[in-house]
Amino acid sequence: MIPLSLFSVSLLSEHLLLLLSILIFAAILVMKVGTRFGVPSLLLFLILGMVAGADGLGLHFEDYRGAEEIGHFALTIILFTAGLETSFKQTRPVVRHGVLLSTLGVLLTVLFTGVFIYLILGKLYGAPILGCFLLAAIMGSTDSASVFSILHGKRMHLRENLGPMLELESGSNDPMAYTLTIILAQIVASSNAATEPAGSMILSGLGILALQIVVGLIIGIIVGYSATWFLNRVKLPGTSLYSILILSIGFFANGIAGILHGNGLLALYIVAIIIGNRTKLPGRKEILSFFDGMTWLMQLVMFLMLGLLARPSQMLQWLLPALLIGVLMMFVARPASVLLCLLPFRKLSFRAKIFTSWVGLKGAGPILFALTPVLAGLQDASEMFNIVFIITLFSLLVQGMTLDPMARWLRLSYSEDPIAETFGMEIPDEMGLLRDHTVCAEDLERGATLRDMNLPHGIRVIMVRRGDKFLVPHGSMALHEGDRLVILMGESDDE
Repeated sequence: MIPLSLFSVSLLSEHLLLLLSILIFAAILVMKVGTRFGVPSLLLFLILGMVAGADGLGLHFEDYRGAEEIGHFALTIILFTAGLETSFKQTRPVVRHGVLLSTLGVLLTVLFTGVFIYLILGKLYGAPILGCFLLAAIMGSTDSASVFSILHGKRMHLRENLGPMLELESGSNDPMAYTLTIILAQIVASSNAATEPAGSMILSGLGILALQIVVGLIIGIIVGYSATWFLNRVKLPGTSLYSILILSIGFFANGIAGILHGNGLLALYIVAIIIGNRTKLPGRKEILSFFDGMTWLMQLVMFLMLGLLARPSQMLQWLLPALLIGVLMMFVARPASVLLCLLPFRKLSFRAKIFTSWVGLKGAGPILFALTPVLAGLQDASEMFNIVFIITLFSLLVQGMTLDPMARWLRLSYSEDPIAETFGMEIPDEMGLLRDHTVCAEDLERGATLRDMNLPHGIRVIMVRRGDKFLVPHGSMALHEGDRLVILMGESDDE
């Protein structure tokens, strides 16, 4: 076998593009097979990257800086798409729940996990306490890519508004975890250099955290509403241009927030939510399809790339402590933080709170954040990366594969009515609702024409599909059993 390392993989070379095409093709095939057995596709992408890496087929990829930059770019696309698909109407009842989980919940998870890591690594390996809390911060968030992929991929329908709450939490807690990671990495680096007392560094870090959140919120709101005003007035010749324009607005918010020392991910996420809910976009379905495809590509590339960075041979010595930390996070730290954050919300059942604590999935986000200490040149940074990678695999395997059974066991999932087949048609919400109907024998008892169906006021048949043909309806059209009708339900001025 020819090792993959023999290929020249310079940027945009034909060899690199060939390798990427092979890996992506293999990832999609593996995902197709894995979904039959309930294995999360993102876990399979990570494993495929490991198989192709230095300890597998021999593809050497050690560009941590490039991986961090590509991963951060991919994360912005994933978060932006999540924001665009977040519905104010569905999220409004649980917005306080989600915000508490994505801020205070992350902080509590980091505190609890940091104590556990210090009790394990500090006592057994002499790890410093600040390093233990840095490792906890890296794993403090619920990974948005993993949560969205599993909830949407399995088409889970959850009671008590859990779906919107979990998506809001996972989509908005990366900024908190990333900011904590950056701050703690700086504190660890400064403490190693002994340039400033630890107490003043912690206070300074809290100030930076507050600044990041406040500036990110302000920039997100200003840019979001300004973009809404502009998008509702500009006329472009195609939906593709709207997609590119919207994406550029998100990048603009991210960049401006960063320049002003705010959190760019938070600003970008807020901009996406505002645009997705306040803008009347032509071709909205096509725009969301564009971003959905971009998100899948970013997830696939990011997980494959992070898998290539992994060295399984170096992880074996950290397997036992990593698994122990992972178990404590799953069964103690995450449940404790969730139950404390959701304590004020009496209407949310205990079963729902338990399920929320189980959806503490790790993924590309924590692995990406684990590159921060590596790039900062911190002591034991490679060990942190290996521990985070093991815990991520463990989380995707245990939690990712059991979300659906857990929801059924807790009686929190339900079967949703089939989605109306409208054959790609789309209308503004104010015009009414699109529904479909299959003509049956009972519909034809009064007569075989559309007029004979005697539809109520406000209901109009706007298209008929018969086999592979699409027909324009009229009152005297003869209907056949099995015809598919696309119906518009709205207000009528008929007397």
